[in-house]
Amino acid sequence: MNRLEIEEAANLLWNGAAGGTAIPPLRETFPALTEQDAYAVQAFNTERRLKEGGRLIGRKIGLTARAVQQQLGVDQPDYGMLFADMAVADGEPVRWSRLMQPKVEAEVALVIEHDLPDPGISVAQLLRTVAFALPAIEIVGSRIADWNIRFVDTVADNASSSAFVLGNTPVPLHGLDLRLAGMVMERAGEQVSIGAGAACLGHPLNAALWLANKMAEVGRGLKAGDVVLTGALGPMVTARPGDVFEARIQGLGSVRAVFAKEGQ
Repeated sequence: MNRLEIEEAANLLWNGAAGGTAIPPLRETFPALTEQDAYAVQAFNTERRLKEGGRLIGRKIGLTARAVQQQLGVDQPDYGMLFADMAVADGEPVRWSRLMQPKVEAEVALVIEHDLPDPGISVAQLLRTVAFALPAIEIVGSRIADWNIRFVDTVADNASSSAFVLGNTPVPLHGLDLRLAGMVMERAGEQVSIGAGAACLGHPLNAALWLANKMAEVGRGLKAGDVVLTGALGPMVTARPGDVFEARIQGLGSVRAVFAKEGQ
C-alpha cells in the first residue's frame, strides 16, 4: 500500500472511533494490506494522537494465546500503544459512551523502572528493570464491525485497545511465580473467566520480553514508568452496561472494572 492508502485506512479507523460507528474490515477494503502496512496505519494514528496532546504511558501485547494465534493464522503476538486517557482507576466507572464493542480480559501488568532503548534485551535485563507487577483488567474494543477481524485488522486498530484498569498494590517480582499464578474473574460474583500465567506465551515475562525487544527494534523502546499489559490469562468476556468485573490473580491481589450504565 502507498502512503495515501495508509492514510485513508487510518482515517477510516479514526473517524469510526470519533463517531462511534464500526467500519468494515480493513482487509476487505484494502485487499493488499500487509502486516507492515497495518503497523504503518497504527503508527499514523499514534502520531496523530500525540500531536493532539495524547501522552504515551505504555504498551500492550495482544494475541498471546496460542489458540487465538492459530485462529488468526499467525505465529506471533502483536502490540499496541497505551495512552494516558486510556487508564481508569480501580473501581472508577468507565463511561459506556467512550467504548466500542467492549470485552474484558484479566492480565498481569508490569511497570518499568529503567529505559530499555536497545534491542537484544535479555531475561536478566528485563528482570532487573521491572519495578513491580500489578493485576490488571484490559478493556478491549474494536472499531471493526462485529469483531470480524484478522491479524492486519487488529494491528491497524492499535491491537483492539480501548482502556485498562490497574490494581492499587504494587508487588515486586521477587518470590512471584507468574507462570503458575492462577486467575479468576467474576461478574457480579459469578465466575466468567479462569486461567493462569502459563496461558500468556507460557509466562507473562516471555510476552514482556518479546514486547521490549520489538519496541526497541521499531524505535519506541520502553521507558521508565511505562506500563506493560502482558496479555490475557484467560478467555475474554463481553461487557455490558452496568457490569462490575473483579479479577483476582494469585500473588498480585485483585482489581475491579466498573462499567457505567448505557448513555453515561
